[in-house]
Amino acid sequence: MSTPKSSSRQNNNQSVNSLIPADMDSTEQDNHSVQSELNMEQLLQALAAGVPTQSAEIEQLKTWKQDLQWVFKFLGNRRVLIAVIEPGTFALRYANAAFCRLAGWEGTPLGSGEIGGLFAGMGITLLELFEEWDQKTAEKLYRRHLLHWVFKQSYQIDLAALRVLDEPVMATVKSRIHPEPRYVEFWLGSEQLKVERIDSKIDEFADLHLPLMPVSEREAWLMQPNQLAILADRLQLDNYQVEGLLVLEGFDVTIQEQIRRLTQLLIDRDSMLRPDKFERIDGCLRSLFNADGTLLLRPDGEQVQILVAKGGENLQPIVYSMTSLEDSHFLKATAANQVWNVPDLRRECDTECDRALRKMGVRSMLLVPLVVKTVTREGCVQRILGLVGLLCDRPNHFNGIDSQHAQELIPAFIAALRQAMQQRFSHIHNIHPAVEWRFVQEAERRSWGLQQETIVFADVYPLFGISDIRGSSDERNRAIQTDLLEQFRLALGIIDAVCETKTTHLGQQLRLDLLDYIEHLKEKVTVDMEVRAAEYLNEKLEVYFDYFMQCGPKVHEAVEAYRAACENEHNCVYGDRTRYDEMLHLISSKLQETWTRWQERMQKILPHYCDIECTDGMDHMIYVGKSVDSRFSQFHLHSLRYEQLRAICDCGRTVFRLQADSHINMELAHLVLVQNTTIDIFHNENTEKMFDVKGTRDIRYELVKKRIEKAVDKDAQERITQSGMLTVVYSTEDEWEEYEQYLLYLSREGWVEAKVQTGMVESLQGVSGLKFARVRILPEPESIVHISEVTVVED
Repeated sequence: MSTPKSSSRQNNNQSVNSLIPADMDSTEQDNHSVQSELNMEQLLQALAAGVPTQSAEIEQLKTWKQDLQWVFKFLGNRRVLIAVIEPGTFALRYANAAFCRLAGWEGTPLGSGEIGGLFAGMGITLLELFEEWDQKTAEKLYRRHLLHWVFKQSYQIDLAALRVLDEPVMATVKSRIHPEPRYVEFWLGSEQLKVERIDSKIDEFADLHLPLMPVSEREAWLMQPNQLAILADRLQLDNYQVEGLLVLEGFDVTIQEQIRRLTQLLIDRDSMLRPDKFERIDGCLRSLFNADGTLLLRPDGEQVQILVAKGGENLQPIVYSMTSLEDSHFLKATAANQVWNVPDLRRECDTECDRALRKMGVRSMLLVPLVVKTVTREGCVQRILGLVGLLCDRPNHFNGIDSQHAQELIPAFIAALRQAMQQRFSHIHNIHPAVEWRFVQEAERRSWGLQQETIVFADVYPLFGISDIRGSSDERNRAIQTDLLEQFRLALGIIDAVCETKTTHLGQQLRLDLLDYIEHLKEKVTVDMEVRAAEYLNEKLEVYFDYFMQCGPKVHEAVEAYRAACENEHNCVYGDRTRYDEMLHLISSKLQETWTRWQERMQKILPHYCDIECTDGMDHMIYVGKSVDSRFSQFHLHSLRYEQLRAICDCGRTVFRLQADSHINMELAHLVLVQNTTIDIFHNENTEKMFDVKGTRDIRYELVKKRIEKAVDKDAQERITQSGMLTVVYSTEDEWEEYEQYLLYLSREGWVEAKVQTGMVESLQGVSGLKFARVRILPEPESIVHISEVTVVED
């Protein structure tokens, strides 16, 4: 960037020196300031010597002297920050007392020398002084001022109407005397600049034809977003000679900026109760109020939780009863609903909580109650959301200004605490849309300080179904057996090679052990044997591999083959188990895809809660009723029950397709559990489950759910679920009449065979009297492909 000519510096020194204050201390003039006044006194004496003592000129000189003394004193103590800088380099030339105090520079802002100025030749720039500034930021500001003068001088276009130079700049100042950063808002004045093009033939804006553009059109064009920034980037800085200096005028807005940033931090989306965010809020509060710690109080029924952050450590919440805080400063502050200053806790230390704070070293507190008004049947009442406290180890620390700043923060604190309470359910991921409204409603209640209520959905109908992989544990054991036998045979190959190469009696015994283990694996394999076998090979064989590798090329080759077979994340032969896991994942994912498609259709009938679990197959749980959606009717219930059966039949066909494509060799059985009486469900915040049943009458249903999968036919003594078939379990004749009709409809649509097998379920532990009906699911013929797409009930 172009820099001002040195010839202009002397001229500017003379004009600026008369304006720059000479005081660095707001209470006492320093030596340089006194020297400046002495120089002024000497000048006035010299002028007075040339005029008569009783003339009007002498009186005028005395008036000038008084005025100059007042100006020096006024400028030396003013709060406005003033500095003079070079436009190209942003190097400081002069600064007034307020500016120097902010930066923590000692001495006088005035200087002497060939070009004058305290900072002349010292190389101090705004880039060094401002923490968040870089060359790009400075150049952007410089270009803005340069563009203003280029347009004014070359095109007679005044950008002042667009307020191009009126926008203030925010900067963070590094101060030698302040531990925390200081924030400055300033403006640059470029009235004294003289800008000339070095090569007048170079015109960056010639292609725009600015003089020919109508004024109204040009103004509208210039006011487009970022248009001025784009034009400023066109400037070729090397083609401009800039003379003169920039004047910086600004204010220390540290307090206002701290409050603004703290407010922004409080109202952003993250909960203020998160440890990382609470730590940041704590740091901001300490800086703003020069405090030693913070405190957060939250009422919880008849108890109060108090979280104290002091000494850089976040302590665990301390719980007090509400009665133990009677007559405490906390309740006094909330009762008064105003910022409450406790000058010295030692004088009034009446409660257990007060004494605990005193032991932590707290002497003074500033308490900020967070109270909201809510409308109830009894009328408009005040509810305590919480309380924020500022803590200090010194008595009489907080003053009226601190109270005003705390008062400004109350709306942000209330918003932050309400948001934190609304996020009490954030640990629950993917709340189902059908019930989300109730969670939002409860979060809103709590955010207004109302006593929490359990989320209950009363009188809902449960629709439970299973698509279970038959013999999955046996298939898993077969995969384990195959892998272990392969690995032990590779191990035997190593020992055989060792015994062929060397005469070793230990090797012969190891070989016999391996043969015995192989015979044992051929008989039966269990899950625990999977772990024991791996430990055996590691301890009895693999520990010798370093030695075996030295026993000859044949042994070396056998060891490498073993290692290659075990080169995976499990560090063992895992081929068949990998195929089993992939098959299991394929079945579960395809079942889930099928069910998800049907769920989209079923939700259109009536919104309802649905949860699925995929382990060895897929389970689904549906709850529907008026408490979930007020439009619920018996027609909706019957429609959903029928669609549930159709969806399970489609899951069965999904398995058939996988078997036909040779992707799987496993069989699946499907079951639906019928219950025509309603149950109550509730959200238990102390468990990971979304819903639990409520009441003893509903526990029976849960017991049946857990045990029905293994249930057997009372007469045939075989599982009531069979591969490729749909089993319906019920208990009353009314339930059977309804589902018998559904099975007829399914047969009519070609989903199942017309033949229905029925029987009694052998008594389960604590449950008896159940019956079942079973039908075979039919594969999907071409003629039925589109039936499932056109028979969906949509209310």
